[in-house]
Amino acid sequence: MAVFQTIQTQEAPSNTKGVAHWIRVNLFSTPANIAMSFTAIALLFWIIPPFVQWAYVDANFVGDTREDCTGGGACWVFIKMKLDMFMYGFYPAIEVWRLKTALVLFLFVIAAFKYLKNNKLIFLVFSLYMVVAYILVSGGYFGLETVPTNKWGGLMLTIVVATVGIVFSFPIGIIIAFGRASSLPVIRSICVTYVEFIRGVPLITILFMSSIILPLFFPEGMTFDKLLRALIGITFFQAAYVAEIIRGGLQSIPQGQYEAADAQGFSYWQKMLLIILPQALKVAIPNLVGAFISLLQDTTLVLIIGLFDLLAMVRVASADSSWIGMETEGYVFVTFVFWAFCYFMSLYSKKLEYRYNTNLK
Repeated sequence: MAVFQTIQTQEAPSNTKGVAHWIRVNLFSTPANIAMSFTAIALLFWIIPPFVQWAYVDANFVGDTREDCTGGGACWVFIKMKLDMFMYGFYPAIEVWRLKTALVLFLFVIAAFKYLKNNKLIFLVFSLYMVVAYILVSGGYFGLETVPTNKWGGLMLTIVVATVGIVFSFPIGIIIAFGRASSLPVIRSICVTYVEFIRGVPLITILFMSSIILPLFFPEGMTFDKLLRALIGITFFQAAYVAEIIRGGLQSIPQGQYEAADAQGFSYWQKMLLIILPQALKVAIPNLVGAFISLLQDTTLVLIIGLFDLLAMVRVASADSSWIGMETEGYVFVTFVFWAFCYFMSLYSKKLEYRYNTNLK
C-alpha cells in the first residue's frame, strides 16, 4: 500500500501540468525551440487567415455561371459545374452509372476484407472484383457499350493508373527481390541490371519510351492502346522500387529464421513464402506505402503522353471560355483530393502495422 501511494503521489504532478507543461517542454524548452516555434506560429498566422478568408468567408458557393461569382474570394461554382469532368473526364454521361457501380462494389469489397480471414479467399474476391470493374469501365461485354480509353480521364483515370501500378508491381517486385537474393549468378545479375537500369532513369523517360519508342518495334499494322502502354511502363518502373524495399525487408530477417526453416525440412519456396516473406513484408509496410503514395502522385505525369488525369483536367476545364482564370480553384481542389487519398493510405498503413505487429500480441 505504501508503494502504491508513493507511485500515485509521483504521478499526480505530471497529470496536473497538462497542456501548459507539454507546450513548455516541446515548444519552448530551448532558445532554438522558442525561435522555431514563434516562426512557425507567425507563418501559420500569415497563411491560414487569408486562405480561410479567400476559400470560405468571401467565397461563392451558389450559382451556375461565372457571373454568380461576385465576391473577391474563391469561385467554387466552377468546381461544382465542372465536377463531372474532374471525376470522369470525357466519359459519356449516360454511362457514368457504370463507374459509380464499380465504386460501390469496391467499397463492399473493402468492407468484406475485414471479415475474410483466408488469404486465398481474399485474393479470389479481389481478382473477381478487378475483372468485374474492368468490364464495367471499358464495356464491350454483356451488352455494355465500349468506351475507348481516350475518353477516360479525371479522378477515374488517376485511380485506374495508380491501382493497376500498385496491384501488378507488388508481385513483380517480390519476384525481382527474390532474384536479387538468389544464389544463382545469372538470375541475380539479370535482376540487379533491371533494378539499376530502371532506378537510373526518371518515370517520364519510361512513359516516353512506352508511348512513343516502343510502338516502333511493333510489326506494321499492329497497334497498342496508349493507356495500356503507360500502365505497363508504370508497373515495371514501380516494380524496381518495390523490389528494393522487399529486399531490404528480407535482409532484416535474422539468419536464424532461415536456419530454422531449413531444419524443419522446408523447400526453398516454402521457406521464402511461408516463413521469410511474411516477416519481411511486415518490416517493409511503411516503405511500401510510401512508394505507393509516390506512385499515386506520379500519375500526373501521364499528361505528357496525352492522357488527361485529374490534374490535367484543371487545364482543360479552365480553358473553357466561360471559366478562364479559374485555375487556382481547380488546383486547390486537386490538392485536397490528393491529400485525402494520401492521408487515408497512410492511415491504412498504420492499421496494417498495428495488425501485424506481433510484439503487441
